[in-house]
Amino acid sequence: MTKRALPYWISLAILMAMVVILYLNGRNLICPCGYVQLWGGNVPTEQSSQHLIDWYTPSHLLHGILFYGILWLFARRLPFGTRLAIAVAVEVAWEIVENSAWVIERYRTHTVSFDYNGDSIINSLVDVLAMVLGFFLASRIPVWASVAIVIGFEVLTMYLIRDGLALNILMLVWPLDSVLQWQQGG
Repeated sequence: MTKRALPYWISLAILMAMVVILYLNGRNLICPCGYVQLWGGNVPTEQSSQHLIDWYTPSHLLHGILFYGILWLFARRLPFGTRLAIAVAVEVAWEIVENSAWVIERYRTHTVSFDYNGDSIINSLVDVLAMVLGFFLASRIPVWASVAIVIGFEVLTMYLIRDGLALNILMLVWPLDSVLQWQQGG
C-alpha cells in the first residue's frame, strides 16, 4: 500500500466502522418493509430514509461540496485524500448522531418528519457515498457551478418537499412553528 492510497483505505475503514456502530445501535440493515428500492421518495412516511436514495440524498451531496470548500479554505495544503478522509469522518459522525434516539425524537417532535424512524444502514451508506460524490464533484468543477448546485438543490427540495439542508439544520437546532406550519402545507 502506498502512502498516497492510505487516506482512501482509512476512509473505507471509517465507513465500515459506521456500519458496525449503526448495527450495534439497533439500526436496520434495510427497510423494515423487507425490500430495498432504488428510490424511496415517500416523504414523510415511516419509509423515509429506508431505501437507497430519497429526497434527502441531495443534502448529502451538498455536504460533500461544502466540506470540500471548507477544507480547501482551511486545509488546502493537506493532500486531497487526507481532506477526503476528514470529510468522510465528519459525515460518518453525523450519520451516527443523526441515528441516535435523541436526534430521531427531535426530528419527530420538531419537524415535519413525524414518522421518521432513523435511517437504514444501507441508506446511511449511500448518504456517505453521496457526500463523497459531492466532494469529488466540487474538486473538478468551477466554484460558481458548486454554488449553483447548492442553491439549485436547496430550491428544488424546498419547492418539491418543503424541506432541504438549510431547513433541516434550522428545524433541528432552532425549530420555528411558522416553518413547521409551512412544511405541513399551512
